[in-house]
Amino acid sequence: MHASQLRSEFELYRVSELLLREDLRIVSKTDFPNLWRRLLAEYLGSLFLAAVVIGSGIAAQRLSPNAVGLELFENAAATAAGLFVIILMFGSVSGGHFNPIVSFVDAAFGGLSWNDACSYLLVQVAGCVSGAVVANLMFSRTAVSISTHARATPAHALSEVVATVGLLVLIFALARTGRGDKAPAAVGAYIGAAYFFTSSTSFANPAIAVGRMFSNSFAGIAPSSVPAFVAAEAVGGFVAYLLTKALYPGFDKTNAAAVTVAHEQIVGEAEHSGVSTKEPEVSPTKPEILFLCVHNAGRSQMAAAFARQIGGDRVVVHSAGSAPGETLNFAVVEAMKESGIDISNESPQALTNQMGQSADVIVTMGCGDACPVYPGKTYVDWDLTDPAGKSIGDVRSIRDEIESRVLGLIDELLPS
Repeated sequence: MHASQLRSEFELYRVSELLLREDLRIVSKTDFPNLWRRLLAEYLGSLFLAAVVIGSGIAAQRLSPNAVGLELFENAAATAAGLFVIILMFGSVSGGHFNPIVSFVDAAFGGLSWNDACSYLLVQVAGCVSGAVVANLMFSRTAVSISTHARATPAHALSEVVATVGLLVLIFALARTGRGDKAPAAVGAYIGAAYFFTSSTSFANPAIAVGRMFSNSFAGIAPSSVPAFVAAEAVGGFVAYLLTKALYPGFDKTNAAAVTVAHEQIVGEAEHSGVSTKEPEVSPTKPEILFLCVHNAGRSQMAAAFARQIGGDRVVVHSAGSAPGETLNFAVVEAMKESGIDISNESPQALTNQMGQSADVIVTMGCGDACPVYPGKTYVDWDLTDPAGKSIGDVRSIRDEIESRVLGLIDELLPS
């Protein structure tokens, strides 16, 4: 691609982006604040979740009376499939938490403000209670019937700790490794399995525990058992937080923002969120580059470091991986030190929608189909050898080729 063509495409894109951002500012002042849209999604998702869990339990009792194993299978299958669909329905708006433990651990990692997490808690509980009422009415039962199903035993409490730990580690592991798109299926499959490998049938969610009090049916729980379940789930959430930090030390608020699935952030979010709504300046002469590979441990890190050095404050640079590793390639760090650039403090980062959507130019390096396509972006693919497992001599050659390519890219993007 010629330099003049790339520059003209970039300038046209920036003009359209400026107009779009101005439109978003106007919309944000007149539409529902983003927080309320997310709260509505969390309420509806929690309502559907409780309706699926309780409704399928009532149906199982009627379809397979006195066959507890079959009733549990029917209840678990409906819940697993329902979770998959519900997260797909509402996840792109709110993240698809539907669970206060997920929201509070997400807030602990910085993906959600604490004010928002508290707001999520309220609508999640309200949604689950509403879902219980809806499920009762759908089967011509009394709208509210308090459950008498006692479940508070040490075995049940331990089961809830285990179920919650597994659920949260799964969700946060997918977010950290850039596989959040698999969360709907993975979460549904995990909960479906946990129905059978835990004696508590895996509530793993304080909001659904409260909601299930209001249906004296197969899926119900006696009010006296709820405090033990909620306490066990809170312990599970804390353990999952510690395990996530231990297993994925690079986990940060960028990763946490994609829990359970990546969701939109609208310009001009209401002050209720506790997050600054100030819009960053957009300069039509300051391009944003995203270097993208698989593990973000070698090639894309070197390219980003060279781009920052060569472009200085004239460019905005990001690097990420479709399946980021744990640490940088040692040979890559050493080779860059020889060029006078220290990247030892960098860590592999997972690709987020925000990175892809804000970039003007996306440079891919061997991630193939794993690299998502963002419409309207300029894509450049560099066929570079993966430095993983290579000697320092081989890495030097890769480094030099990357430096040459970055020089050419910066020259194309920036006016002389």
